[in-house]
Amino acid sequence: MEPTEESAMPKTTQIDFFSLSSILLVAIMWGATNPFIKKGSIGYNDLQANSKLGQLWLEIRFLVTRWQYILPLVVNQLGSIVYVLTLRRTELSLTVPMANSLTFVFTAITARLLGERQSSWRVYCGMALVVLGTIICGLDKML
Repeated sequence: MEPTEESAMPKTTQIDFFSLSSILLVAIMWGATNPFIKKGSIGYNDLQANSKLGQLWLEIRFLVTRWQYILPLVVNQLGSIVYVLTLRRTELSLTVPMANSLTFVFTAITARLLGERQSSWRVYCGMALVVLGTIICGLDKML
C-alpha cells in the first residue's frame, strides 16, 4: 500500500523549535486579540430593534462595519488556521493544552496592557502556574 500524503508527513513525538514557535504564535494570536474583540464590540448590547430580524440585521451591520472588531477577529481566525496546520505537525496531546493555556496568559497580559482592570495576585499566580505547567508539558515531550 502506498503512503498517503497525510501518512507521509511525520508526526514528531519530540517537540522542535518550529512546533513550539507555532503553538506560541497561536496562543498570541488568540489571546492578544480577545480584549481587542471585546473593545471593538462595545455598544453591541445597546442595540434595539422592533423585530428579531431587525435585531439580527442591526447586530450584523454594527459588527461588520467596525474595523475595531473585524481586524482582531480576522487575526484571531488566522490563528485558528495556524493552529490546524500546527496540529498536523505536532501531537494533539501537546498542542491543545499548550495553546489553550497560553491563550489565557496572553489574554490576561493584553487586557492589563489595555488597562481593562487591575489584576490581583491570584491572576499572576495562576499565570505563573499555567506557564510552569506548559514548560513541564513541553519538557516531557522533549525528553
